[in-house]
Amino acid sequence: MLNRAARMETRCISSLIKVFADEELHAPTQLRGSALLGESYSFQVAYRANVLMRSLQVRAEQSELGPNITVRTVELVPANMVSYHDADEHVLRSTSGLYPDALIPFDTNRGLTGYPNQWRSIWITVEVPLNAKAGLFDICIQIANDSGELVSEETFTLEVIAATLPEQSLIHTEWFHVDCLATYYKADIFSEYHWQLIEQYIHTAVKHGMNMILTPLFTPPLDTEIGGDRPTIQLVQVERTGEKYNFTFERLKRWIELCDRSGVKYFEFSHLFTQWGAKHAPKVMAMVDGQLKQLFGWDTDSRDPEYTGFLTLFLQELLAFVKENGLEQRVYFHLSDEPNLADMDTYRAASELIGPILEGFPIIDALSEYEFYESGLIKHPIPASNGIQPFLDHGVEGLWTYYCCAQYKLVSNRFLHMPSSRNRVLGMQIYKLKLKGFLHWGYNFWYAQFSKYPIDPFQVTDAGGGFPAGDAFLVYPGAEGPIESIRLEVLTEALQDLRALELLEQKVGREAVIALLEDGLEQELSLEVYPQEAEWYIRKREEINRLVSENSCSE
Repeated sequence: MLNRAARMETRCISSLIKVFADEELHAPTQLRGSALLGESYSFQVAYRANVLMRSLQVRAEQSELGPNITVRTVELVPANMVSYHDADEHVLRSTSGLYPDALIPFDTNRGLTGYPNQWRSIWITVEVPLNAKAGLFDICIQIANDSGELVSEETFTLEVIAATLPEQSLIHTEWFHVDCLATYYKADIFSEYHWQLIEQYIHTAVKHGMNMILTPLFTPPLDTEIGGDRPTIQLVQVERTGEKYNFTFERLKRWIELCDRSGVKYFEFSHLFTQWGAKHAPKVMAMVDGQLKQLFGWDTDSRDPEYTGFLTLFLQELLAFVKENGLEQRVYFHLSDEPNLADMDTYRAASELIGPILEGFPIIDALSEYEFYESGLIKHPIPASNGIQPFLDHGVEGLWTYYCCAQYKLVSNRFLHMPSSRNRVLGMQIYKLKLKGFLHWGYNFWYAQFSKYPIDPFQVTDAGGGFPAGDAFLVYPGAEGPIESIRLEVLTEALQDLRALELLEQKVGREAVIALLEDGLEQELSLEVYPQEAEWYIRKREEINRLVSENSCSE
C-alpha cells in the first residue's frame, strides 16, 4: 500500500540534461518543442519521490502519435576513469561515480522505482512518421502506483512541422567491433546467432545516422596490443595451395546483403596494415593442407614480399568482386590508423604499393599531420578535430574529421562527464565547416584497452581504465539486442540538426543559415568555440524549425 504521505515531484526537461541522483536538479522546465517529418524527438520527465515508491507504472498517452512513442528509463552506470588530469573545465563533474546514460526500455513487470529524495528521469522518444499530419500534439506522461492511482502527470506539446527532414548527406561511421558481440553473447563467430546479433546492431547503427560500416575483410588490426591478438573475424575465406591463393567471397556477400537490408550505404574495408604506422600485416587466416593456419600477422613486416604479393593478388580479386556487385561508388579503403611522422617511411611504402592498385577508389585514414597529405601519400585524410586547422587553412576539399580519447580539450566530444550540449554541437560544427564525413572508433568496443580482456559494459565504461568513460562504446549489450545510450540519442539529434540546416539552406541560402547560427554569439562558431548552455541548442533548433516552416508555407 502506498504511504499516504508519499509524494512525487516531476518536471519535463530537455534531452540535453543529465539527471544525477546525488544532486539537486536545476534544469529549467521544457513543456513544448517541434520536429520535422521523419525526425526522432526526445525529451525527459525527471522525477523525485520523498519516500521509497516501487512498482510504479508509466503511460504515454497520445492518440495519434501513440504508436510512435517509446518510454525508457535512464539508468546510472559507473565511471572510474572519468577524465585525464589536465582536462578542461567544460564538464559536469570530474569525480568518479554513477552517471546517467543507459536507456532501458520500460518494463511493466519491473515497473519504475522512486528512490527517496533522488532525482531520476524517464526518456520519451517520438518517432515522427513521414506521413504525420502537421499540428500540435499533447503527449501526456502519467505515473501511477501499483493500485492504479495517479501520482504524477506531465504534458508535453510537440509541434509537427509540415516539412520533411532530408536524407543525411554526411558519411558517418562508428567502428563496429563484431568480435565484441561474439565474446559478450558467447556466440560462435559467424554462427546464425552471431549473424542475428550483427543485423540487430547494424540496424540500430543505421537508425541513428551511421550510414557506413567497418567491414572486416580480415581481423581489423585495431586497438590490439603489439604482438597481441583479437578473436578472428574474417569475412574473406582464403585457401593456399602451394604458392597459389584462392579467395572466397560468399561470407562478404552475405554481409553486404545484410547491410543492404538495414540501409547501410557505404562499406569501409578494414585496414590492410597494422595501426599506428603500417609496420606489420593484419592477422590473415587460411586453409593450408586442410588445416586453418595463420599466414600473416605481427611477425610479418609490412614490406615482406610474400605479404605484398598476397595483398596484390587479393585486392585484384576483391575489386573484381566489387565491380560484379555494383559497389564501385560504395566502398572505401584503409591503410593504417593514426600513423605519425615517425611512421612516414612505412606508410609511404604502403601507399605506394596500394595506391596504384586502388586507383579511383578512396583511401581514407585517421591522421592529423598535414605532411602526409602534402607529400601525396593520402588524398582523403581524416584529421582529428583538434588537428584539422592546417588542413582547413590549406583549403583541403572533402574533409572529414574524428575525435576519440585524445580530443578532450575545448573541442566537442561525448564522454560521460561532459554536458550533452558538447555532444549536440557536432552537427552545427560539421555544417559550418562543410565537412563530408565523421569517424569514431567506438560503437561497441567492449574490451579493455588493447583488447587485453573482455569487460561488462554495464560495470566498466572506461575500457578497463584505458580511456575516459564513454569513449569506447555508444550501445550496451541487452539480452534482446542493443540498448541505446543518452550519448547515442544526442549524437543522433546533432546529425538531425545538420540535416535541418541543410534543408533551411535550400530555402534561404547558406549565408543566411550561418548568420542565424551565429546570431548573438561573441565569436564565430568553430570546433573549439561554441555555446556551452544546453538551452541555447534547444532555442536555436526551434529557430531553425520556425524558419523552415515559414519558408515552406511561402513556397
